[in-house]
Amino acid sequence: MTRETARQKARELVAQMTLEEKAAQLKYDAPAIPRLNIPAYNWWSEALHGVARAGTATVFPQAIGLAAMFDPDFLKEIAQTIAIEGRAKFNEASALGDRDIYKGLTFWSPNINIFRDPRWGRGHETFGEDPHLTTRLGVAFVKGLQGEGKYLTAAACAKHYAVHSGPEALRHEFDAVVNEKDLWETYLPAFEALVKEAGVEAVMGAYNRVNGEPCCGSPRLLVDILRAQWGFEGHVVSDCWAIKDFHEYHHVTDTATESAALALENGCDLNCGNTYLHLLAAYQEGKVKEQQITQACERLMTTRFRLGLFDEDCEYNSITLFENDTDAHNELAYQAALKSMTLLKNDGILPLDREKIKTIAVIGPNADSQAALEGNYAGLSSRYVTFLEGLRTAVSGKARLMYALGSQLFEDRDSPITQRDNRQSEALAIAQHADVVILCVGLDATLEGEQSDTGNHFASGDKPDLELPAAQRRLVEAVIKAGKPVVTVLASGSAMRVEEGNAIIWTGYPGQAGGRALADILFGRVSPSGKLPITFYTSDKELPEFTVYSMENRTYRYYTSKALYPFGFGLSYTSFIIENIVYNHTGVEVQITNTGPMDGEEVIQVYVKNDHPSAPYNPVLCAFLRVALLAGETKKVTLPLDELAFTVVNKNGRREKAAGTKTLYVGTCQPDARSQALTGTTCTQLQLSGDD
Repeated sequence: MTRETARQKARELVAQMTLEEKAAQLKYDAPAIPRLNIPAYNWWSEALHGVARAGTATVFPQAIGLAAMFDPDFLKEIAQTIAIEGRAKFNEASALGDRDIYKGLTFWSPNINIFRDPRWGRGHETFGEDPHLTTRLGVAFVKGLQGEGKYLTAAACAKHYAVHSGPEALRHEFDAVVNEKDLWETYLPAFEALVKEAGVEAVMGAYNRVNGEPCCGSPRLLVDILRAQWGFEGHVVSDCWAIKDFHEYHHVTDTATESAALALENGCDLNCGNTYLHLLAAYQEGKVKEQQITQACERLMTTRFRLGLFDEDCEYNSITLFENDTDAHNELAYQAALKSMTLLKNDGILPLDREKIKTIAVIGPNADSQAALEGNYAGLSSRYVTFLEGLRTAVSGKARLMYALGSQLFEDRDSPITQRDNRQSEALAIAQHADVVILCVGLDATLEGEQSDTGNHFASGDKPDLELPAAQRRLVEAVIKAGKPVVTVLASGSAMRVEEGNAIIWTGYPGQAGGRALADILFGRVSPSGKLPITFYTSDKELPEFTVYSMENRTYRYYTSKALYPFGFGLSYTSFIIENIVYNHTGVEVQITNTGPMDGEEVIQVYVKNDHPSAPYNPVLCAFLRVALLAGETKKVTLPLDELAFTVVNKNGRREKAAGTKTLYVGTCQPDARSQALTGTTCTQLQLSGDD
């Protein structure tokens, strides 16, 4: 159904409602209107990396892991799968009269905020630190989730608009002060693309203020930019209970009635929270007009019509739970885990030789942890394979596997020192008997996550630093001293300072098939192919203060020091050569050959450095393509260049053509000395004149 047709149907329906009925529809838990055959509908559902919080569903890698795939086409397929599972669950629940929270088709995903600081607890919900990567993946996710049928398969939501990335502890009162260059160069491009290119159905306002204006009631963000400049035609939803922050924490209003009026006046159509219970009072006091309530209600009903919720012949009505949690979907989760895991270090120990290794010690708090697979905003899988389980299955009948917890994920600060390391001796004992140690350390969503999640050990959800928790640091030190070969498996949703081990593999939070994927990579069945969507720093001490939103010395584009592991970096078991590079005005054609001993996938990356005073300090990603090659195979491929590649954003926030010389760098990593030293490869340079 076209938007115009849906809009017309919505107008006709809303015209039959009373003012009270229209106002009631603007809350996330919209009540039924029986006389108009409108069922109750709860707008709050989640689908960040699978249908979340609604029972059994396929759990894909957390968003930061999906970003590490550098594969928009495959991400679109995953999003399509999520939408089908969402439809299956919605249809079955609705048939039983269950229209409760998390059972709807309006999914508040994806999170396209820029992961500007590695301490931010919610960074693992994002697609990383780069605007171009975030844009391409966000567009793919939205298109996959919403589908291409007569009706939307599901409705996507771009969040959190805008300039939102911590600190979590201050988010309800924080004013993100940002200059015009950073606003338009870093924080807004992905939102603009999801509106203009992907046709995202919803946009969620953030908790914070931006330059003094609360995001969910910002004239500049919601009226001037989103609606007027970008032409957004969908609906705007507040983050949950964000509108009450206007008077309780931001102090831009004095009462709940004033807060409701400010949000509605500036185009926030749907309130996740209860402040819109005061809309009728705002109307009676002359603070809002009935037409404003009507307009918001029409926008919301337009979305429900676009989803086919009032059509018995909707093409998706026949989907049942037989299309949820399937073998095929599990295989997709496995493939995603394989593509996302990123090899950061390898002195030659990997892949492990199954014929030579007779005893394996698996140690660490994340070895047999379901939480280390999930991340936050996750569904509940029926098929979890932990790292320990995956490795045990892989060596069954071939080698002896021994396991020890070694330490807790974090230590209880109130426990006596004598009790803190009482698991370590068992870990050291099995390490001494082993040919190789698989050391599974890192974090989970109890240590990095959302401020309101009471499960977080750190109340704010942000990390205090880039180090492993103290208990794990002592375990790592002790195991390394044992002198056996160590493969460090790091599960985290963010950058950590981890250098210990003969090899290091970053798994992100790899989803339900994480253990199976890890085993297949460690034993060489599949070559690792993930690339870092974030910079791994040597220390947080060299980063700006967390509350500073300037991009100065942040992310690979503006970082002036040497990274521990750079953005775009990831090792392989095989090798690739890129040659015969040809540039034209729309893209770069390259020839890539797998010159190594095994089949593999590689991500070709193109970066641009504009010789212009407004350009970022370092070359910036402007194209990428994942390519699968058999051993010895050669392919010719074309990488379309981002249309913004040869533009810059000046200090006034205006994008302009970058006059002067441009340099393109084409390779399999970022064109800095650290990346090339780690990978042993170089980036080919193409010098372009100002007229090219």
